[in-house]
Amino acid sequence: MFPGKASPGRSTAASPSVAPRRSDASAPLGKHTLDAAQLGRATELLGAMAQAFERRIVGQKRLLTALQVSLMCGGHVLLESVPGLAKTLAASTLASTIAGSFSRIQCTPDLLPFDIIGTQIYDASTGRFATQLGPVHANIVLLDEVNRSSAKTQSAMLEAMQERQTTIGDTSYPLPDPFMVLATQNPIEEEGTYVLPHAQMDRFLLKEVIDYPSAEAELEVLDRMDDGRLDAPSAPPVMTTDQVLELQALTRRVYIDERLKRYIVEVVNVTRDAPHFLGSDIARYIDYGSSPRGSLAFLEAAKAGALLAGRDHVLPEDIKAMRHPVLRHRIVLTFEAIAEQVHPETIIDAVFDAVPTP
Repeated sequence: MFPGKASPGRSTAASPSVAPRRSDASAPLGKHTLDAAQLGRATELLGAMAQAFERRIVGQKRLLTALQVSLMCGGHVLLESVPGLAKTLAASTLASTIAGSFSRIQCTPDLLPFDIIGTQIYDASTGRFATQLGPVHANIVLLDEVNRSSAKTQSAMLEAMQERQTTIGDTSYPLPDPFMVLATQNPIEEEGTYVLPHAQMDRFLLKEVIDYPSAEAELEVLDRMDDGRLDAPSAPPVMTTDQVLELQALTRRVYIDERLKRYIVEVVNVTRDAPHFLGSDIARYIDYGSSPRGSLAFLEAAKAGALLAGRDHVLPEDIKAMRHPVLRHRIVLTFEAIAEQVHPETIIDAVFDAVPTP
């Protein structure tokens, strides 16, 4: 790992000596308030979802966290790994825990936009065109191998992900609420693929890279396959779509101190102005830094992480815990970094090392 270092003469961030914690007496009035009953309700729902997930998926704690955080924030998540690491199973399992609709779209080069968003079909019996909505009109949508679809098809998904609507003819159709896209991509095959534009990558709240399971976890997979547990039907839903919306509302009410907001902004600013904050040995690997969507993603993901931990307020550790999934697809690396196989996680760690923790 490269050591992070600030250039002389430039201040990186204010560094209060005490982490911002609050007592009930100092709790702010208004929307940023969670009482004990609401906190317990969120913990109950998240715990039930985790138990249902772990009955079908072995290990993959980071994957579960990414899916839960994205769902709590109402965002989308990009999953990257080699084949066979249960990306599709994880998506379908998440959908099965919610009493909502689920669609799986297998992306191929010949997939067209109307295959996703829908189209108008002529009905000879009535002499009129009828609108048939596409599979994207679901609460949970799995885009399997999204980088195999053409740029035209990817652009159709862009409107759905950002605007939460699709346009067929001259009519716009709102997507259901909640709405979440889980996209997967395989990094080891480039033939017949279309690299996602950076503008579309930025629409994903998180990007999670799934590693190979540990030897113990893989042995557990074999045991479950041997005794038939992997063939068991999906678990019944543990929450309704209304409860998902309730969970999202509770996440937005998690308290975050102003000093932590400034911490987020300064971290993101380092990615944009790396030569002034990082040594040249690291700054030369960053072509473009994160957009303001990175700051917003940190704010939302940190709140969700705090609620997952059973707290009603954000700590610096919540921000640091989400640094890789928030920034790994928002920092554009130079050709030199790609040629030298420098991992974005290494650069992200150096960025955080350069900013004092409040």
